[in-house]
Amino acid sequence: MSTAAITTTVGGPALPQERRLVTAIPGPRSQELLARKASAVAAGVGHTAPIAAVAAGGGVIVDADDNSFIDLGSGIAVTTVGNAHPKIVEAVQAQVAQFTHTCFMVSPYESYVAVAEALNRITPGDHAKKSALFNSGAEAVENAVKIARKHTGRQAVVAFDHAYHGRTNLTMALTAKAMPYKSGFGPFASEVYRAPMSYPFHDHLSGPEAAQRAIAMIQKQIGAENVAAVIIEPIQGEGGFIVPADGFLEALVDWCRENGVVFIADEVQTGFARTGAMFACEASGIVPDLITTAKGIAGGLPLAAVTGRAEIMDASHAGGLGGTYGGNPVACAAALAAIDVFENDGLIERAQRSARS
Repeated sequence: MSTAAITTTVGGPALPQERRLVTAIPGPRSQELLARKASAVAAGVGHTAPIAAVAAGGGVIVDADDNSFIDLGSGIAVTTVGNAHPKIVEAVQAQVAQFTHTCFMVSPYESYVAVAEALNRITPGDHAKKSALFNSGAEAVENAVKIARKHTGRQAVVAFDHAYHGRTNLTMALTAKAMPYKSGFGPFASEVYRAPMSYPFHDHLSGPEAAQRAIAMIQKQIGAENVAAVIIEPIQGEGGFIVPADGFLEALVDWCRENGVVFIADEVQTGFARTGAMFACEASGIVPDLITTAKGIAGGLPLAAVTGRAEIMDASHAGGLGGTYGGNPVACAAALAAIDVFENDGLIERAQRSARS
């Protein structure tokens, strides 16, 4: 297939928001690209939909054969404001014309600072906060663990049954599911322990009961004095979309506070208006010490963040956090536009209406 056969103009929300089948799936042009993928791309990089995307806008994806599909996955929870949202397209185009990269650790720029200010403002809690920006959710999780260990001087990290936290070595250790994420890729990072999750459909425990079960295991097998952090998804995703029983998260937070343990809410998948609030942990009224975000943060551009209590975020020495592309200016421009959409275009209210219907 020639490159011209799979290129198109920017899709944008002007694309007809419709499901349209023109050919069998996959169509002939998609089959060509998938054959090239099989020849050129590592087998471990799988795909779900047997199509070659050439345009996307709003809530649809158009393939190389002009079939139009409803994007029910939103790019794996990324295009939460809709694909190619006009505000994001405009912000990205303006930033690309200005500059594409300097590395914030070499010469800082305003958009990185503005994203940090916005995250400090919209994440739960009215305490003093600071943020650091990265490229992916796994990077955010790894850095949250680094920060917690540096702050506490401890090593142990507690994750939960059914958890998913990423595909890097440390985040695979935190992740519970072997296939497809962990099988054959070990050994994994040490000092990671797993506690039982609240799973009301199966365990029939109240939130406080499930929390006490987890806390008893932590105290017996690890010792509170050795735990740097407890990390949890407020609503689990890859483990089966598990909503913990009321009181579970609150009891864990209370135990962490009593024992000097950093409580990390991994909101990479649950964050940014997907649950009827800006962040899922708001439903429980908890305030995490650190919160990790990515995916929906920048409307499709790679960006992630750790946001948390200023005294914890400042634990690292200068140069201990960062990365060449972390907080890329184009991604930051997209994030500022996306946050504007989340706050001012009624996405939280729309999610609440969808939850009630």
